[in-house]
Amino acid sequence: MNPALIHAANPGPMTGAGNWTYLIGSSRPVLIDAGVGHASHLDALASAAASGPSHVLVTHAHSDHITGAPAIHQRWPGAMLSKHPWPARDPQLPWARLDEGAIVPTDDGDLTVLHTPGHSPDHLTLWHPESRTLFAGDMLVQGSTVVIPASHGGSLAAYLQSLRRMLQLNPARAFPAHGPVIEDPAALIEHYFAHRAQREAQVLDLLAAGTSTVDGLTAKIYPSISDNLLAMARESVLAHLVKLEFEGRAARADAHWSIAG
Repeated sequence: MNPALIHAANPGPMTGAGNWTYLIGSSRPVLIDAGVGHASHLDALASAAASGPSHVLVTHAHSDHITGAPAIHQRWPGAMLSKHPWPARDPQLPWARLDEGAIVPTDDGDLTVLHTPGHSPDHLTLWHPESRTLFAGDMLVQGSTVVIPASHGGSLAAYLQSLRRMLQLNPARAFPAHGPVIEDPAALIEHYFAHRAQREAQVLDLLAAGTSTVDGLTAKIYPSISDNLLAMARESVLAHLVKLEFEGRAARADAHWSIAG
């Protein structure tokens, strides 16, 4: 599996260097993720496949992955557009639904759709079993952790469960939406487990010592973080607290958190 890597040209504080989209095959090109509609992205798609994509698979409905769909549809109205059935987006577009277990044919073999919630409730990962390749969307990022936006539908508990499912596949390679190709996905996933366990212990220690608010915890865990990353850090802390609450190990009263019991 050797897809063409096509950059969405959308660098920013939340997207880093920007998004990768992946074009598979040439006779019936399948595009994974829609970018944000920049002309340079559309032109690169046209250069890679003169007829444009025949099928566009959106991993999840965050803006950097889906807002390019209207522009793609306008330029190539015959392209099939598919995504998880939730949430509703761009109702003027002819969305087809992508469900768990669906099979998507490509020139390089079938992709299996995996529902991998956590970063977002609708997140999908595409699995190519012949080459043991994952198209991982925002589940994995080499050299960084993944933001779990707990106040916008993210769930750390679900995310960790999705990572366990991905690890069981024994993937040989992963193509993420951000950053370089991941040549040892299992090692990265194991690192994520260790990192999240360490962060959870840190949150519990601070709660036990009397720090009780998300802002207070964030300030102590991330004392030198830049202003443009503060919101993401706060979401990460909140995600850990919500997971601990779900497990019965933390409790909240209004804006204050404590060790349960």
